[in-house]
Amino acid sequence: MIPLALQSFSASLPPEGYFEVIVDALRDKGWIVLPNFVDQSFWLPLLQRAQSIDDYTPAGIGRGDSFRENPFVRSDAIRWLDRDNGEDGQWLALMEELRLVLNSRLFLGLFEFECHYASYGCGSFYKRHLDAFKGQGIRILSVVLYLNPQWQPGDGGEFVIYPEDAPEGHAFLPRAGTMAVFLSEDFPHEVLPANRVRYSIAGWFRINTTTGEILDPPH
Repeated sequence: MIPLALQSFSASLPPEGYFEVIVDALRDKGWIVLPNFVDQSFWLPLLQRAQSIDDYTPAGIGRGDSFRENPFVRSDAIRWLDRDNGEDGQWLALMEELRLVLNSRLFLGLFEFECHYASYGCGSFYKRHLDAFKGQGIRILSVVLYLNPQWQPGDGGEFVIYPEDAPEGHAFLPRAGTMAVFLSEDFPHEVLPANRVRYSIAGWFRINTTTGEILDPPH
């Protein structure tokens, strides 16, 4: 069993107050988990929105023509956020603020943010993987917001990240308001099997790979 990592940040700052913390962490080690990135007034409407969705679709792996379902690798279901929805739009607006700060401070050239709700039923998981392959040059930075109040160690569904200096991994409970941010090409991670229904918003900051001959495909 992977031991749980400590989750000790206070909820004393508004989300924008953590932007510099994120910048510093990405510069120093390439990842961070913030247990109280947003408070209940922000995450509760997103949880209610996630719970109300009735058209989740089975998640898959790959992109474009290479997309396929693989229940041996992941068994969650997803629904892309809608910019015209009020709750979705609030999260997307906050991520746009973060994008501008990251580009200003770290010169990442982030072009857009794409994200979806993820629903994990009992027993669902996502085995160890990378969000982008080295040199792929599409997804640069991964962001996951967790939406599960009163989540306990026995509920499973931990997010586990594997930095090079910790091959055994660091595990975090997917408690509501917690956000993970990490470089997409550099950090393998997984979701351990959940013992109750688990919700999150998974997203990626991308660069624009459009050239004179090839249009960057939509998600």
